[in-house]
Amino acid sequence: MPTYLAGDIGGTKTELALYEDERAQGGSLRERRAARYPSADAPDLSTILRHFLGAAPLRLDGAAFGVAGPVVGQRSQITNLPWIIDAAELRRELQVPHLALLNDFHALALGLDLLPPHQLEPLQEGLREPSGPSAVIGAGTGLGQAIIVPTATGPRILATEGGHTDFAPRDELEIELLRALRRRHAHVSGERLISGPGLVTLYDLLVELGHLPPERDPLIKARLEREDPAAVITDRALNGQDPTYLAVIDRFISLYGAEAGNLALKTLPTGGLYIAGGIAPRLRSRLHQGGFIAAFRDKGRMQPLLAKIPVYLVLDPRAGLLGAARAAAPV
Repeated sequence: MPTYLAGDIGGTKTELALYEDERAQGGSLRERRAARYPSADAPDLSTILRHFLGAAPLRLDGAAFGVAGPVVGQRSQITNLPWIIDAAELRRELQVPHLALLNDFHALALGLDLLPPHQLEPLQEGLREPSGPSAVIGAGTGLGQAIIVPTATGPRILATEGGHTDFAPRDELEIELLRALRRRHAHVSGERLISGPGLVTLYDLLVELGHLPPERDPLIKARLEREDPAAVITDRALNGQDPTYLAVIDRFISLYGAEAGNLALKTLPTGGLYIAGGIAPRLRSRLHQGGFIAAFRDKGRMQPLLAKIPVYLVLDPRAGLLGAARAAAPV
């Protein structure tokens, strides 16, 4: 039975899995083994692959990797990691007949229609056209975006670097944020605020600009210093119901919804707009309270149009890995 290696390579973590292809017997791609590694702990992808596959690796029939960065000529420099990944070198190293290197949101887009219905939760029902284009956006270490165009031979994926387009403030507070960010960076993109690191930046700036009080509890301050501060902010907001951190999360969700609305205007995804990435499922309860969709629709004369776009929350954090497996095992 054919065996394929799939990988989802990000600035924070690298996920690998082996899949057996049971489609010839009427089945599907079945995961055989998987593991997750902190990306920053390894000097390159090859080191992680050797650890995952072991001293006597299996014979592989194909491999594919979704990587968090632009892919040009089957080569990629990871955006938030000092790795350069070359498909030709990996193919020789793994001794596989077929190896594909994809942008991570290209891989994620390939995995969407393989997900069971319970892994897609509507945030806005809209009026879905199955033959229409779709789009996906997801905040994690960065802010990924991709476009999906249905064709007679399967979906055509248009990978983008849309998260690096200019940040567009909508009110006086966000104009203040932009000015503060301009003092730090020559270019201010949406990713500077709509991502895991962006959530921390948003909190820091709201305190620095006097819109929120600084944290005075020594235990929470210690957690912000020792742990992942984005996770601490989210925990204090959703589990601790701390109004300071709730204000940060609600502004983050509003920024996220506004950027999703920008993507929808540029692509008109009548087949659905999908909210993916590692952060959105953690904010699931707050996303359903309406702030995301209100910001998504808040586009002046285009509000009635955006109210018709179906919007789904992707609950499965491994959709990108499944998409990479699909790319590794072409029909």
